[in-house]
Amino acid sequence: MNTAAPFTHEALFYRDEDTFLSSTAGFVADGVDRGEPVLVAVREASIGRLRERLGDQADQVHFIDMTEAGRNPGRIIPGVLMAFSASTQRRFRVVGEPMWPGRTELEYPACVQHEALINTAFEGRRGVILCPYDAGSLPGHVLEDARRTHPVVIDGERRVASEWYTDPSGLAEIYNVPLPPPPATAEEHTFSVSTLAHTRKLVATFAHWLRREQVEDLVLAVNELVTNSILHASGRGVLRLWREGGTAVCEVSDSGEGLPPSFTGLSGFGIVMVNLLCDLVRTHTSHTGTTVRVYLGR
Repeated sequence: MNTAAPFTHEALFYRDEDTFLSSTAGFVADGVDRGEPVLVAVREASIGRLRERLGDQADQVHFIDMTEAGRNPGRIIPGVLMAFSASTQRRFRVVGEPMWPGRTELEYPACVQHEALINTAFEGRRGVILCPYDAGSLPGHVLEDARRTHPVVIDGERRVASEWYTDPSGLAEIYNVPLPPPPATAEEHTFSVSTLAHTRKLVATFAHWLRREQVEDLVLAVNELVTNSILHASGRGVLRLWREGGTAVCEVSDSGEGLPPSFTGLSGFGIVMVNLLCDLVRTHTSHTGTTVRVYLGR
């Protein structure tokens, strides 16, 4: 593994369990031998097998179930990767699997945007992130997007610079796609600065079937989105509320351009907080405004 660059973001294409284990275990063991802090964020089923392959070295590695910690792709950078890399001044090493068979079409655009954003969020930091992709099970377009979001691709014995790598902002824009329309039964409410307290009550009443802490998280997330709309758009907007099975869905629309997430400053930090609170966050921005849709209870 070449670790000369300040930051490296690599995709690992594997087609069977042995390749996954040998490649990731070798990557992790090399980091342990170098005295680097190592985080492994993969599916829970893979953690036990990796621990077994690593033997005693596993005790020096931090393991996280990515299907839980990374359920919302927008939570991975601020909630997992930034928290880990900020805890050390040394060069860090991460195995992170944000995309796995079973991810839904609704989640997928957020996964690609997450992978693209890694390249800018960690620019200049000292570390390497290796992202495994199950090339035997994932659709071809997923692997194509992996080549676009990772400057380096490892496929079998080949480790090459990706000729398909795309500027992160451009790729994120490609997946700035319209959201599915709300159901006809969705509640619809207008909001402004004078209705903030009422809006919070509306959300709490609507999500009454969720656990108390989930209701509190949802109210906080929607309040942040509504406040952003008031401050950065026309001062008003539309809130829509509906239920998909056991999931509460809240959508905030306004005439603004939206704020990109920020991991180092105050601008856009509210959007980071919303991602940390919710199970999924989807955003679409167009010439007419911005729509942010949050899901909780999935």
